[in-house]
Amino acid sequence: MAREERDQQRRAFGTQPADKPWIEAPEDEPAGTAAPSPDGAHRRLSRGQMVGLAVLSVLLLLLATFQTHATLEGFHLLFFVGFMGHSAVKLVAAFTPRAPAIAAPLPDEALPAYTIIVPLYREAAVAAELVANLARLDYPRDRLQALIVLESNDPETQAAFGALDLPAGFQVLIAPPGAPQTKPRACNLALERAQGELVVIYDAEDAPHPGQLREAAARFAQADASLACLQAPLRIEPDPRFLPDQFALEYAVLFEVLLPALARWGLPFPLGGTSNHFRAEALRAVGGWDSYNVTEDADIGFRLAAQGRTLGVITRPTFETSPATLKVWTPQRARWIKGHLQTLAVHARGPAVATPRGAVALVLTLALPVVSSHLHGPLFVWLLLQWGGSLLDLCSAVPAMDWMLVFFGWTCVAIAGAQAQRRAGHRLRSLPLLGAIFYWPLQSLAAAKALRQFVVAPFHWDKTPHAPRAAHPSLPRLLARTGRPLP
Repeated sequence: MAREERDQQRRAFGTQPADKPWIEAPEDEPAGTAAPSPDGAHRRLSRGQMVGLAVLSVLLLLLATFQTHATLEGFHLLFFVGFMGHSAVKLVAAFTPRAPAIAAPLPDEALPAYTIIVPLYREAAVAAELVANLARLDYPRDRLQALIVLESNDPETQAAFGALDLPAGFQVLIAPPGAPQTKPRACNLALERAQGELVVIYDAEDAPHPGQLREAAARFAQADASLACLQAPLRIEPDPRFLPDQFALEYAVLFEVLLPALARWGLPFPLGGTSNHFRAEALRAVGGWDSYNVTEDADIGFRLAAQGRTLGVITRPTFETSPATLKVWTPQRARWIKGHLQTLAVHARGPAVATPRGAVALVLTLALPVVSSHLHGPLFVWLLLQWGGSLLDLCSAVPAMDWMLVFFGWTCVAIAGAQAQRRAGHRLRSLPLLGAIFYWPLQSLAAAKALRQFVVAPFHWDKTPHAPRAAHPSLPRLLARTGRPLP
């Protein structure tokens, strides 16, 4: 960018908050409310997909009606191969070294303008904490724009932000009424007003590392123009209870092991819902986010890849809290699984599947996890019945395939989990690794809800509530401990 244009942009960033800290979008605002793309999540299944699903359903019904030993063994083998493949990917990823972070820090005068987008709904309780977390970011204020997007039917959060003294560069945008009322629609609205060369998305509960923007800016400056997005690792703050502990391990495996490996292999991958750093021009080139996809982050990674763009990862993390109860965890997980179903359906009929890399990535990152989430519970119950029967009847035996499935699968996850704990700077703990076997079947509870919603309420957004971090005093220590990129 030319020096004159950069200086003009800095002046604009410096005067905006004082002149107009609040923006109310008009009701005829086009951003985020345009007619849905026929290739997007608004169209759940194509005609060919519906015909294929109907044929598959009939075949399964016939097989269930005229089941034979050979048929059951065939399904058994199919499930075995799928689960083993899913586990093997994590094992290979655990031994794939992270790409070296070779980007040199940029001096202040070379840093590009950055826009932070934070879409919120019913988050009054964490408004002050969020602003404090974002104000901690180490980036020149004369080229930092923060757009807080609130919904028109959320007066509580509007009042909470109205009571705050917002830092320089922060603006509140009120989204007009419209459907669907989703996070990607709010992001699209903000993208229309984003002035930065780079754009990052944060969520209400996020506490990003102060140096995260600088690391991303340096990586973009070092890379060629094909690099469209950098994903920062999401780390769950310590909580010894079973569900948060397992959630933290799952996140660690995903963001510290699997995504860095996929980036190293040059494969597209579903982005996390937050801490995605984009080139603004790349976002606009693909039309922004799909407002009808409830995992817009997963979708846009594949859409960027379909246009020849690449994805990468950075090392400085964003800290988040975990859903602490099954009542909170289940709707959140159901939304993710439903969104992955949407994304899989969209890209299975689009350009992403037309290339070997895209097809492999869709299978590894969406198809296998979706299938596994639906089958973990039934498989777990079936194995328990098998093992229970073998204890009562000494003549019966659990098939060797099933023993291998459980122990190989757990071993792969345990190795990946240990590597993830090391990369995240955590003390190696074996209890979460052992507990994973009992955490996996819970996925099927959420998967059943996701499948039902995919049919009857595909665009419904299950809201995850967030509370202030009064019970999480370890955050300052966590941020201080991650002052340098980890191996």
